[in-house]
Amino acid sequence: MSNKNPTTPDTTKDASSDEPKTELRATGVLASFGATVPLIAAPMAGGPSTPALVAAAASTGAFGFLAAGYKSVDALSQQISEVRAGTELFGVNLFAPNPVPVQRQAFTDYTKALAEAASRYGLDLSAVEPTEDDDEFDDKVELLVADPVPVVSFTFGLPTAETVQRLQKAGTQVFQTVTNPDEAEQAHALGVNGLIVQSYKAGGHSGTLTPHTPVKEIPLTELLAGVRAKVRLPLWAAGGISTQDGVREVLTAGAEAAVVGTVLLRSVESGASETYKNALADPIRTETILTTAFSGRPARALRNEFVSQFHTLAPAGYPALHHLTSPMRKAAAAAGDAEGINIWAGTGYRDATTEPAATILNRLLGRNRTP
Repeated sequence: MSNKNPTTPDTTKDASSDEPKTELRATGVLASFGATVPLIAAPMAGGPSTPALVAAAASTGAFGFLAAGYKSVDALSQQISEVRAGTELFGVNLFAPNPVPVQRQAFTDYTKALAEAASRYGLDLSAVEPTEDDDEFDDKVELLVADPVPVVSFTFGLPTAETVQRLQKAGTQVFQTVTNPDEAEQAHALGVNGLIVQSYKAGGHSGTLTPHTPVKEIPLTELLAGVRAKVRLPLWAAGGISTQDGVREVLTAGAEAAVVGTVLLRSVESGASETYKNALADPIRTETILTTAFSGRPARALRNEFVSQFHTLAPAGYPALHHLTSPMRKAAAAAGDAEGINIWAGTGYRDATTEPAATILNRLLGRNRTP
């Protein structure tokens, strides 16, 4: 599959206006990779990000990410090979270690609180011990040094300067997810090539480096300005972007590209479960909430019975709580029970549709066509 697209200037009309708008074009780092539009399909760990979704993004001239989180090294390597067979227009996101060790008594208490809900799926959590792993981080870095991709991004924590330099020496550009200007300065000091600036409206896990501290509710355009005042690096904007106007807003605010995730969750190429996809469209779900209930680390999800019952009971503790609740969530998804799964969703979840991903991305670009 080619990722090349015509570069002839084009105009399109916004759905809410009769005024034509110049078609958006990639610039800077993104253009250097061969992307032709300033749009990025976000990495979404746990299944939603698939090689097919990355390929669909590339078909529009956008840039897509594979999510390495929760995958084995072999599974990640296989997905890289699958994507590379069709395009080089992609990156890989890694969870950088930034553990939140759970207190033993808090873990025991939460396990007991979950017992009745777990039993509905035939699960017994009484003998479960806390798992404090690092998602095979070092091995995944070794893979990406040996088999480099255009971009590696980090979230949750900061890599070492040595890791950044090794990836760069292999020919990879390194980006770091940040949620405030202080984090941006820390990442800049490591020598990264760019930043993914994530607002509080993002679905799924917040990339905050300080998960014990509440994420400040700063509008994305203001957050971009705050980061820009501290560092001079390419900025990719993420969090709550789900419309053409939202894309143009962050580009006008100085972002090199807009990163979108939630709006793609129901797409044909998304690997999200049918239970998850259907829950995103359910009109009874009207509230997203930043919660630690599923993983012990703040993540934005649609409120369901699991959130309502356990949000105030969940201790901090990542990845221990992720591993504790994972069998429950998988069982709920398999049973079609949306009340027991993590319905990760950014604030623009109502804009997610069941169309092909390329159609969704083209709409965000103001293109009223299918490639």
